Amino acid sequence: MPRIAKDNADAQRGNYDPSLVLPSFTAARQAFLAGTSTPRKHLEERIELIERLDNQVQAFCFTDFEGARRSADASDIRYRENRTLSPLDGCPMGIKDTIDVGGMPSKMNSRLFSMDPAQYDAAAVFALKAAGAIMVGKTHVPELAFGSLPPTRNPFDMRRTAGGSSSGSGAAVGAGMVPVTIGNQTGGSLIRPASFNANYGFKPSFGALNVAGMHPIAPSQDHIGPMAASLADAWATAWEISSRAGGHNGHPGLSGAAALPRASRPLRLAHLQTEGWAQLDPASLAAFEELSTLVSAAGVSIIDRDCDGDIARLEDLLAEGDRISNDIIMYEVRWPLVSYLDTHGAQALSETAKARLDHGLAMSPADYRRALTERNRIRDLVLAIGSRVDGYITMASSGPAPVDQKPADGHVDRPAAHKITGSRSFLSPWSMVGGPSFSLPLMAVDGMPQGVQLMGLPDTDYRLTAIARWFDEAVLG
Repeated sequence: MPRIAKDNADAQRGNYDPSLVLPSFTAARQAFLAGTSTPRKHLEERIELIERLDNQVQAFCFTDFEGARRSADASDIRYRENRTLSPLDGCPMGIKDTIDVGGMPSKMNSRLFSMDPAQYDAAAVFALKAAGAIMVGKTHVPELAFGSLPPTRNPFDMRRTAGGSSSGSGAAVGAGMVPVTIGNQTGGSLIRPASFNANYGFKPSFGALNVAGMHPIAPSQDHIGPMAASLADAWATAWEISSRAGGHNGHPGLSGAAALPRASRPLRLAHLQTEGWAQLDPASLAAFEELSTLVSAAGVSIIDRDCDGDIARLEDLLAEGDRISNDIIMYEVRWPLVSYLDTHGAQALSETAKARLDHGLAMSPADYRRALTERNRIRDLVLAIGSRVDGYITMASSGPAPVDQKPADGHVDRPAAHKITGSRSFLSPWSMVGGPSFSLPLMAVDGMPQGVQLMGLPDTDYRLTAIARWFDEAVLG
């Protein structure tokens, strides 16, 4: 069946077609194996799209087409000689500009950094290159991933934000420029733009993917993950990073297998409204309710606060979820930002970034300890409920991408400018919990993509991927 599509009365409609199937690398690779296409031909098709569309979408801040062509030519040879490196061999990718790619700049939309190329690859990029993936370029981010906004537009409606902070990564996949990008999430920065841009966004468990070589934001919540045209592309990307570079310090990486798991219908899911529920527009609410009805009719029990006291208690804790997460992030983001200010003065950061940093600088160690205690209470209750359900379900964003009223020059710098990229309220909880989460592009609202979010307990990534596949097949067929 098609995606569930709803419209608000008198809404500004986008151009998203609910029947759209983004061009996945998994599908393209079948033609490589059959000898009817090649990685170089596939790359040239992606480059043509970038050259045609990116002057408007502005997903990429740097491209290296010649380097990508050399990599594609090497992949062509491997396919001809039947010695491919992995299921990602020949896959064109964009890398979020917070993550180092050797030979490409890591400017991060900041006045602090030049266009000089990074010398070394981040762990994830090292792993993806070893798997044969092709680095097409770096994707736009807000300043240092949390300050003044990038110029990126939503490919389904240029009036709208592409989300933050993985703005360019989400837009590049949504526009079909590349089948896979790498994003990162500390609060809501991967799942939200995945929802806005019809991506399959996958935030693995905390520590499951090595974050070495990524500019830090809040180390106790920093995640990286794939944003992809298909669930198979997303899992393959995460698996290759984990299997080749391992998890981050203290974490062994993903468990499971390289192949996408078979679809597994869950028996019970816990529905979490979180503080975001009050922000939903009527059409988004109706779309989620229709999806819930469909899932229930397929034999899945969805329980909520009205039928489970622990879920009600968790919801009460999560009423402050975004505030708790923001406290932790802004306290931890002080370093290295304080050093940047000490070295370069007040001009080192935008007004937006300084206003957010001031929040962390005003906190005491006791304030931080209190936020960590609150996070631990949430984690403990999530684990308790998780022992009797197969996962959690909620929205992946509080509606479709908003029209952001950005000035014509594309630059916004004021204390609350980061809020233009959308609410984090549905997303902060699972960044704090550290469990895996997906945004699945199963709905459309006002002619724009809208994702549903599936969440699991830490280190249940493979199991949650099997459930995500069941949702994908049950709704889209």
